[in-house]
Amino acid sequence: MSTVVVLFTRDLRVHDNPALAAACAEADRVVPLFVFDDAVLATRVAAPNKVAFLIASVRDLSSSLRDLGGTLFTRRGDVVDAVAAVVADVAADAVHVTDDVTGHAGRRLEQLRDALAVDVVTYPGVTVVPPGDILSSSGGHYERFTPYWRRWRDVAHRPPADVPDRVSCPSTLQVGSTPAVGDLVDGELSPDLPDGGETAGRALLDRWLSDGVATYDDGHDDLAGDCTSRLSPHLHLGCVSAAEIVARAGRRRAGVDAFVRQICWRDYHHQVLAGRPTSAWADHTDRGDDWRDDDEAFDAWRAGRTGYPIVDAGMRQLRREGWMHNRARLIVASFLVRDLYLDWRAGARHFLSLLVDGDIANNQMNWQWVSGTGTHSRPNRVLSPLRQAARFDPDGDYVRRYVDELAGITGSAVHRPWELDDEVRADLDYPDPIVEHAEAVDRFRAARGLD
Repeated sequence: MSTVVVLFTRDLRVHDNPALAAACAEADRVVPLFVFDDAVLATRVAAPNKVAFLIASVRDLSSSLRDLGGTLFTRRGDVVDAVAAVVADVAADAVHVTDDVTGHAGRRLEQLRDALAVDVVTYPGVTVVPPGDILSSSGGHYERFTPYWRRWRDVAHRPPADVPDRVSCPSTLQVGSTPAVGDLVDGELSPDLPDGGETAGRALLDRWLSDGVATYDDGHDDLAGDCTSRLSPHLHLGCVSAAEIVARAGRRRAGVDAFVRQICWRDYHHQVLAGRPTSAWADHTDRGDDWRDDDEAFDAWRAGRTGYPIVDAGMRQLRREGWMHNRARLIVASFLVRDLYLDWRAGARHFLSLLVDGDIANNQMNWQWVSGTGTHSRPNRVLSPLRQAARFDPDGDYVRRYVDELAGITGSAVHRPWELDDEVRADLDYPDPIVEHAEAVDRFRAARGLD
């Protein structure tokens, strides 16, 4: 009787899970296994918001497997030790795992192969196109997005894998338990976190494809309108499949291509990190920056008290929801690295401490893109917070939603509270700008040697 262990990592779903589908097709018994990895839990990636979403997703996966007649077995500790013990307990013939691009995932795979006497077989599933499948003319990863996008949309995409008819599991193996958030990490949760798990993710995807995606091209930068899918947390932990999203959305249809392009950006960042893993924390492109040290300015940015309402609204949305609108991410990141001239790594760490969707590839590569140390073709571009506010929150509704002190200010005046009369300003309890934008731009340009 053949037995395969399926190690779930960032593929917490039963729909389009090639590793699970292949195991069910070839083996008599399948052991779905998730390990709460102590090595990950000890890092900054294991922030309370993300762990809460993870636990909800693991519980939902357990329910989905139960509906298929199976069981999700859970363990906590060292992944290699836990997998080795399960392999021995059930006399497994192989281990299936979804491939990933992070340094930790690569080391884990290597250690599994060194420690186990059975085959460790990898499958695609984190991205639409595996990172090594599209290579530049030089044989490496693409340094610019646009040529990658052209190739990406023309290559054949993997068809989504079917859900197994049944998952047949051993009856004698200890099931294990799913811990609470407080058992794994310390810290407070954001009050308005999204619901985790494949069930919630697929319901969100269904609604998005029915009612939202057609307007994405025109509305995705509208901060107050929030015309975005909000699927990123589910993509991060694989509660929904990127390949299935693209297959269901279709390609080259009016209103849809702009959304699919964003999924391609996700693939692009994964192939950049796969090609140069050190880019997680080291500059992909060295600009010679001598970043400032200014704890007071950084604390103001982190708290949403910079005096620029559009920046502060984004930072407060992050703290409240564990998520931030993509346009707001660009604005607040540009403000940190351009206006304040503070190291992008500090911003990336703060994002990882709160974002439910904060994975290394997307978070770090986006931060480097904004800072000009990544793959940006315009590395010294500066976003004006006031122009961004006028363009993407013209009536100030986004600011009023998240900056309580300014909720009573009508119209676009909410973006310039320092121009209100003194009596009104005195009642706001809202700070003046911590930096003057034009002076900050001059400082940034001088630091980059652009004058």
